[in-house]
Amino acid sequence: MIIVMGSEITDAQIDTVVKKIEAAGLKANISRGVERTVIGAIGDERKLDAEMFTSLPGVESAMHIAKQYKIVSRESHKQNTVIDIAGVPLGGNQIQIIGGPCSVETQDQMDLSAKYVKEAGCRLMRGGAFKPRTSPYAFQGHGVEGLDMFRKAADKFKLPIVTELMDARQIDAFIEYDVDVIQIGTRNMQNFDLLKEVGHINKPVILKRGMSATISEWLMAAEYIAAGGNHNIIFCERGIRTFETAYRNVLDVTAIPVLKKETHLPVIVDPSHAGGKAWMVPALSQAAIAAGADGLLVEMHPSPCDAWCDADQALTPDELKKLMGTLGGIAKAIGRSL
Repeated sequence: MIIVMGSEITDAQIDTVVKKIEAAGLKANISRGVERTVIGAIGDERKLDAEMFTSLPGVESAMHIAKQYKIVSRESHKQNTVIDIAGVPLGGNQIQIIGGPCSVETQDQMDLSAKYVKEAGCRLMRGGAFKPRTSPYAFQGHGVEGLDMFRKAADKFKLPIVTELMDARQIDAFIEYDVDVIQIGTRNMQNFDLLKEVGHINKPVILKRGMSATISEWLMAAEYIAAGGNHNIIFCERGIRTFETAYRNVLDVTAIPVLKKETHLPVIVDPSHAGGKAWMVPALSQAAIAAGADGLLVEMHPSPCDAWCDADQALTPDELKKLMGTLGGIAKAIGRSL
């Protein structure tokens, strides 16, 4: 159930609604907008009736939400959510491109990567310290040492960092190195215990779509994080698995407008993992921005042929810089900026 409050309300009126929700054994989630404040009642809604709230001072309306994903639903929060990442807004009018290598390899490689990411005009940097790999014999990442290299390189250019969390036992290290955005990879989209843990952390979370996940399953996975109290969630479409073998994954561009309709949270796209080939990345990136994506996760390596992971899909520094120019034109055409 959601309770919509008026534009001129007091903290006391909000507290009255919250206490009534909690008295029924449910949790209250308060979402303050520019013109309205919406309070969501989370739990067994059968204990609540709309009439319990509509007579209270400051309440405009109360209604049950049919969807299971209540906090992340646009029904509970009409305006688009803008997430602040160390001063960089994601989800607003400005589109954010997150560039960097697939994996953290050496300090020199990360220093060069940060330099080229900054020069291209990206305001955030990606890189994997912990790597989930299909083969147990493939490079698994440097772990905590990789976080250290990543942090040092990014700090030189004042770039917030995005890196993947694979296990709840790694959370302390992520906090120690002040990771700006925690990424939950496709293989962990339905690792519910992990989702619950990041729900208790005050850090933005990029939630990648599972390779065979439906939109509904993806939204419910986000609800696990939101239910824990962390509402700074960013959806990332990275391609889904189908019968097609001509490319790595099928980029589901349709998911972008569908998510924009269903949720108030930002939506970004990973064109690198979708196509699996560097030459596909520009076209997929352009399609994603034109379809309304709030940002991109793009792989760039100082020397792609020497990359330890996913070399085929990494752009060169010059290719990233050229792509940024093209995307800027598309953004302008749809009334946004890069």
